[in-house]
Amino acid sequence: MPEAILFDLDGTLADTVPDLGGATNLLRAEYGLPPLSLEYLRPHASAGARGLLKAGLNITPANADYPVMQQRFLALYESNLCLGSHLFQGIPELLGAIEAQGIRWGIVTNKVARFTIPLVAALGLARRASCIISGDSTPRPKPFPDSLQLASTSIGVDTARCIYVGDDERDVIAGRSAGMKTIIALWGYLGTGKSPADWGGDAAARTPRDILRIAAANL
Repeated sequence: MPEAILFDLDGTLADTVPDLGGATNLLRAEYGLPPLSLEYLRPHASAGARGLLKAGLNITPANADYPVMQQRFLALYESNLCLGSHLFQGIPELLGAIEAQGIRWGIVTNKVARFTIPLVAALGLARRASCIISGDSTPRPKPFPDSLQLASTSIGVDTARCIYVGDDERDVIAGRSAGMKTIIALWGYLGTGKSPADWGGDAAARTPRDILRIAAANL
């Protein structure tokens, strides 16, 4: 078994689309646009504000108005940070089982600390996680390995003894670059690019309950 299991946050531990999508629709409303369904917005949440602004308002960083709209989106999200966000079904049981086996677990996300820390606290995980590494904890976020290497150092577990679980290709890239085994969370957002089968992960889990079984059998 691994000594530590690290998790991405959005789309892996928690379904945050209700609030990310909600902020997108609030911004659309300010421009007189009708709301979009959360199911339509769900796969775009993997790319954060950039992905949701493209899906919700067809605006990209190449647009002159992008910085202003991005900051407005983030302000709306911060005001509605954990109204509908919740842990995915099976995650509470998984974390309990990990703790029961004496395995450390932590969070490594590209979400900046301004949002990560209050969200993790609202989800009831702040006192349980061995580490909480945000997107601005290191100069280079995922897909670079820096944040995963920082997590490994902070909990005192070699990267070779860690597993990283995530729902985006950059999670696999970062995990492999850090020397960790990777498990793809197939219940997550999964982005809009290549199929998860082509990401190069070491394994894929259909549900949270599969994680420990996969770790014990294959990694």
